[in-house]
Amino acid sequence: MSTNTWDAPTAGTEVTRLISLNPGPPGADAKAVQSAERQQASRRSTLVSVVVNIVLTAVQVITGLWAGSQALVADGLHSLSDLLSDFIVLLANRHSHKDADDDHQYGHRRFETGASLALGLLLTTVGAGMLWQAVLKLTGSEETAPVHQVALLVAGVTLVCKEGLFRYLLAVAQRVRSSMLVANAWHARSDAASSLVVALGIGGSLAGLPLLDPVAALVVGLMVGRMGLRFGWDALNDLMDRAASEEQIGEIRRVLEDTPGVLGVHGLRTRKMGDMIVVDAHLDVDERLSVKDGHAIAVLARERVMRDLPVLDLMTHLDPVDLSGQPGR
Repeated sequence: MSTNTWDAPTAGTEVTRLISLNPGPPGADAKAVQSAERQQASRRSTLVSVVVNIVLTAVQVITGLWAGSQALVADGLHSLSDLLSDFIVLLANRHSHKDADDDHQYGHRRFETGASLALGLLLTTVGAGMLWQAVLKLTGSEETAPVHQVALLVAGVTLVCKEGLFRYLLAVAQRVRSSMLVANAWHARSDAASSLVVALGIGGSLAGLPLLDPVAALVVGLMVGRMGLRFGWDALNDLMDRAASEEQIGEIRRVLEDTPGVLGVHGLRTRKMGDMIVVDAHLDVDERLSVKDGHAIAVLARERVMRDLPVLDLMTHLDPVDLSGQPGR
């Protein structure tokens, strides 16, 4: 419950004064600049990822086939899935920043969530294919031949490249607050982890344990599939109007309760809209206020929340509170 205590006769004047002093949320021009910067950063980082994955895919698959390493070929296919996911990210980045229209009156921000779901399904499919091939190799009757030592060198170089790409993508994703780019960054980290497993498997094969190469391919398949299921499930929950985090909800409630004229907040509900939040809330106000003054309080509360937090829109409902029985009223 808020501790705001206003006298109804002076409420209208005070609300008007506070609104004039309140900077409100970023204007249309500022929001356009922020959106353009976010889109440019996403596009640039994704293009970097595209170049890296094109090179790694070609080198891994060609070297893996020549050196007889199923694990390196599997890791190359993993890099190929990265390349496909990069194109998904570029497509989503282009469409998710479109303005609202008659068919999408809340904008297109959920295009990012849909892209994350597609990325999760892609990873799950690639992981299942890797598992199937590894199982066939492990259960086959023919003897597994040792791999060439150049495969180990390629696996090591790939590991370094993928870890560097992960750190770069994650830094950009956190700066522009994009869950889609976060998903793509952790996809690169899963590649780094899989490249480590591949390097260990190839090393074991070179040490006289040739079955470790298909075992490494099996582990890579499990890692990729698990990552895909996790991303897909998270995106599916967001598409089903998952609420914001408890921390974000607490911050929204705090900003609303601290708004002058708001006596309490209840019925607070949130849902994800891409990387933004849509909020519904009931605000308690003094019943003696005029409709105009109550509206001014609601406008002030909305502007404060949208200024301080990643909130796309706030819909408020005012509930009158009888304060006549309280001391000093």
